Amino acid sequence: MPVLDLTRLRVLPLIERHSLTRTEQILIEPRSEPPPLSPLAAVQVAQAAESIRRARSRGAQVILMYGAHLIRNGAALIGTELMEQGWITHLATNGAGTIHDWEYAWLGASTEGVAANVATGTFGTWDETGRNLHLAMASGALQGLGYGGSLGKFIQEDGTFLPDSEELSRLAIQFLGDPLSAAVSDLYCLMVRHGLEPGRQLVHHQWKQASLIAQAWRLGVTVTVHPGIGYDIISCHPMFNGAIIGRAAGEDFRRFAGAVEGLDDGVVLSIGSAIMAPQVFEKSLSCVHNLRFQVGRPAVSGHSIYVVDLQDGGGWDWTQGEPPKDNPAYYLRFCKSFSRMGGTMRYVQADNAAFLHHLWHQLNSGHLKTK
Repeated sequence: MPVLDLTRLRVLPLIERHSLTRTEQILIEPRSEPPPLSPLAAVQVAQAAESIRRARSRGAQVILMYGAHLIRNGAALIGTELMEQGWITHLATNGAGTIHDWEYAWLGASTEGVAANVATGTFGTWDETGRNLHLAMASGALQGLGYGGSLGKFIQEDGTFLPDSEELSRLAIQFLGDPLSAAVSDLYCLMVRHGLEPGRQLVHHQWKQASLIAQAWRLGVTVTVHPGIGYDIISCHPMFNGAIIGRAAGEDFRRFAGAVEGLDDGVVLSIGSAIMAPQVFEKSLSCVHNLRFQVGRPAVSGHSIYVVDLQDGGGWDWTQGEPPKDNPAYYLRFCKSFSRMGGTMRYVQADNAAFLHHLWHQLNSGHLKTK
């Protein structure tokens, strides 16, 4: 079978792309009036806020797992304030979540027409996005950082620093036999193949306030990223390197499992992530239980899970177990996954940004607006 030579891809400057959304148009001011919720969703937001208050009073984790649309819908400032106030202790997203995050921070715009650009062979072929995300992960690996930490540091510090060949040779010897030796080799190959000069790589992020990942780095909140190889537009780039992405994601999976270890009496908010969030969470929880049971510790318990999406939930109360097959809720696979993870799971049918906006108001003032 032939193998496609991705190094021959022709990429274009990101500024030439027709971006569908702009930073200044989407960012939601947390103190603004949120859009109305249904009465049921409003009650569930109040429940989530109370669960978070209890969790933080006990020092338990509050983990926000989110899909890219939460960033595209402008919730970065809300998420930042929830971290600043200590309500959220860990962020987890997918690869698309990082791409929109970075593009809003650097270009002040994101999102493209998928159908039109696939038809012309230009979908995802934007030089700066693929280049800088790979650069962040490849250089961050030498500091022991995963995907989220590497990108947050890269945005917050406006770029990175690349060692020269002498320093890379020293590091290769230092890490001989260590997993980091491969990270040194990958960075060296990236620099040679793509003509990257050693030294300071300045990448100015004019809109870094729009980057939830950068703000998490500033605040010392861990961000983990859980991508799929070939899922994201950074695959459509001559720099595409599955080893660099996989290494960063592997580090983040371990970090995420560490957060789950602290989830007793805690809270998980899964907002707009039908695949990544339930799949990563269930594997992490299994790993935590495996290690706990080896030393006679009990399973994670007392945690609450709030799954937020727009799909019809069929009016099912997931605290009563799984629904019958004739109920639409039975086919919400992500709800079934989370309902099997112990604790208490509730499904909230609501717009993702509206849910987080109301949650901010509930945690700060206790007021909710309903239909």
